[in-house]
Amino acid sequence: MTISSGKISVLLLYNHVGTDEYEALKSADPEQLDFTPEYDINTISTVKEEYQAIAAALESEEYEVRIFNVQENIHRLSSLLRRNPPDVIFNLVEFFHDSQFLESSVAGLFDLYSIPYTGASPISLALCLRKGFTKQLLLANGVPTPKFKILFEPTIAKRHGLRYPVIVKPGREDASSGVDKHSVVDTYDALQRLITKLFSEFAPPMLVEEYIEGRELHISILGNNPPVMLPPLEYDFSGLPEDYPNIITYDAKWNPLNETFHQIHTVCPARLTPRQLKKIETISLATYGIMECRDYARLDLRLGKRNQVFVLEVNPNPDLTESVSFMESAEKAGLTFSKTLAAIVGYALKRRKK
Repeated sequence: MTISSGKISVLLLYNHVGTDEYEALKSADPEQLDFTPEYDINTISTVKEEYQAIAAALESEEYEVRIFNVQENIHRLSSLLRRNPPDVIFNLVEFFHDSQFLESSVAGLFDLYSIPYTGASPISLALCLRKGFTKQLLLANGVPTPKFKILFEPTIAKRHGLRYPVIVKPGREDASSGVDKHSVVDTYDALQRLITKLFSEFAPPMLVEEYIEGRELHISILGNNPPVMLPPLEYDFSGLPEDYPNIITYDAKWNPLNETFHQIHTVCPARLTPRQLKKIETISLATYGIMECRDYARLDLRLGKRNQVFVLEVNPNPDLTESVSFMESAEKAGLTFSKTLAAIVGYALKRRKK
């Protein structure tokens, strides 16, 4: 419903329990690190601060915003949606009961209550989480992706048909979970050791794919009918040590107490020729449609040394905090933080039933 102020009501919904790891960084001593951090680790936003910033930005666009933490309690959420439904849900739920597989189920609840919500549908969320299935769908529709194998057992034949080097990662995790400096290997023995290790730490399957030497790009896409590709962002790995592969690891993405967090930088817009840009746009928009993404998404791509474009992963509902790649691309497109968020809400509102 529209509340008494006459403004559109937005329920900013997330799920978080336990301690906030970034809260501890407020008191971390940079002097105790064995390197000099480039970024101030004491000013990195906590989970709560990130959601408050999104809420404040939407309020500046004249939306009435409520923040609600599900706290792993579907009954609280169901009661809220039944008794005081918003006009639209800004869906920031990424897991439920510590399982990313239930992310799509939570979105399905919104459909059952006929409340429009931002971002991907349950089918898109479920498909994109399964890396092997995503790659099979892309290949079936003519979208290039590195040659790969899916493993359900912790072993692989010596003649596996892939060219070294290869990269190994959990097949149903996101946020670079399970990816570190040892994830790229160039011998069978190292590959088998890595597979054994990952199977001991993560649930199957594992994804083994050919490692593409080249440039890593994040392609952000915004909107529907038609969606628009925002200026591509490239990762600059030149600050990494020589023994470190040019990849985005979990630590590089999320751990400011790790040196690699401070050694990888971004360039946006990426320096691309018109021909490269057009090829990337064609493949990216096709991928967005094949995986039934909507409102916004981010694709991870590799541009090979011969200008081949490979789709690595599809990320529906990517991180929307101000410092991340999606928002950096949006800013280069001339969109402010608040205008980008408001546009996403607007796409969801168009699905509201009359």
